[in-house]
Amino acid sequence: MKEKLKNYLRAAYPLLYVVSWEEARLEGSLKSVCDDLGYGLRCWSITEGLLDVTTGSASVLQDPIDVLGAIPEMPEKTVVLLRDFHAFLGDEPQPVNPLIARAIRDLVRTLKTRQQCLVICAPLLRLPEELEREVVVVEHELPGRMDLGAVIDGISKSADLPLVVSDERDRLLDACMGMTTSEAENALSLSFVETERLDSSVVSRQKAEAVKKGQLLELYDNPGSLDDIGGLDALKAWLAQRKDAFSSRAKDFGLPSPKGLLLVGLPGCGKSLSAKACAAAWERPLLRLDCGRLFGGLVGESERNLRRVIQVAEAVAPAILWIDEIEKGLSGSSSSSSTDGGTSARVLGSMLSWMEEKTASVFVIATANDVSALPPELLRKGRFDETFFVDLPGEDERRKILEIHIEKRGRDPRLFDLVSLAKACDQFSGAEIEASILSGMFAAFESEQELETSHVGEAIGQTVPLAQTAREKISSLRDWAKTRARPAASAAKLSALRKLETLS
Repeated sequence: MKEKLKNYLRAAYPLLYVVSWEEARLEGSLKSVCDDLGYGLRCWSITEGLLDVTTGSASVLQDPIDVLGAIPEMPEKTVVLLRDFHAFLGDEPQPVNPLIARAIRDLVRTLKTRQQCLVICAPLLRLPEELEREVVVVEHELPGRMDLGAVIDGISKSADLPLVVSDERDRLLDACMGMTTSEAENALSLSFVETERLDSSVVSRQKAEAVKKGQLLELYDNPGSLDDIGGLDALKAWLAQRKDAFSSRAKDFGLPSPKGLLLVGLPGCGKSLSAKACAAAWERPLLRLDCGRLFGGLVGESERNLRRVIQVAEAVAPAILWIDEIEKGLSGSSSSSSTDGGTSARVLGSMLSWMEEKTASVFVIATANDVSALPPELLRKGRFDETFFVDLPGEDERRKILEIHIEKRGRDPRLFDLVSLAKACDQFSGAEIEASILSGMFAAFESEQELETSHVGEAIGQTVPLAQTAREKISSLRDWAKTRARPAASAAKLSALRKLETLS
């Protein structure tokens, strides 16, 4: 960031708009750059007025028009930082104050010749059309490992703790990635209060709360494991083979970081569970994105939301970004120009460009139920490393799913006739098998009996699976997958699944 700011000042850029929540860190960067280049620095806010950072002198200029009028009288080679100035640049439906817009445009003509620079710092990008061509927008990246390492050392020193080193330091840095410096300081301080040491698990918990505040991403703390998945052996083998793909050893070997995985298939067959289990198996944080949350009602809001998602995902990297039911968010891109002014198409284009060109270690797992709604650009090679088709479980897989869910409910699977139950729930999805076990438990509870095979079997008999109600759709999806996707289960285990195609 410092190098970018230094280059803008050297090139005599008159007006910068820095999107950042971290005023103090930005001011520190600007101060360092100004010292290196021999510039003066002044900071303004509506509450504190104008402060000369170099001399410490202050003047009470609270009106934004007054401070803009005072800038031409300042010495040459001066940077003026305006905090939260976006509040005066208008917003829907309130337009920008024409006096402020005109004053800024008048300033631009003189700032460049005097080597002065106006820097607007705000957590939101709010830019009226009158100023779009005058301003350079700069994204202030979240702190990196070096910045966060300094925060960890500072907390350790203030708490009179030994400096954190080796593996524990790496875990703390991983937990802090994606947070602002103030958020990291607060989380580390809370960790010391709760545990009397710097505990990465406490920091991770606080990071989950910080991510939730953004309302665009969810951070899963305990996503599960591959052992929670019944079947899908080919998919699990693929994931296991790439477990260490983000390591330095893999880079030294010449391997690029994996890009992503597209999971297409029937609802309730384990796509979402696989995404969660991948994060656990690879020991990486899991960020879930609901595409519907990206789209906002204001002009430019959807694109800004996507930039925020990418910024957080790359800051947390190496990480897993799970895009759930991606077709629901991107299905309207083909008709976007006539339905939403091109917003969906622009969001799709930005997302696809990032997916193909990203250098950060962010592994994207996208899940989809309706492949016909996916834009063809998404399916092109290069977006994902592999596309897997998740079909209905075979008999052996159903038996494993029954065993997993019965054991999860505190029962011994050996006390149940899993073979007969697996046969009875032919063409059931994993979710339907779980629902049948729960229905059986309700029946056993009502009759004040312990759960038995008969309770589960009766619940299975009363269930009409999706494979029957959506037979044509499933057949079409399987036809598509034959030549376009790899089966998530090995070929031998899929042979029992083709009976449905012969049903009348």
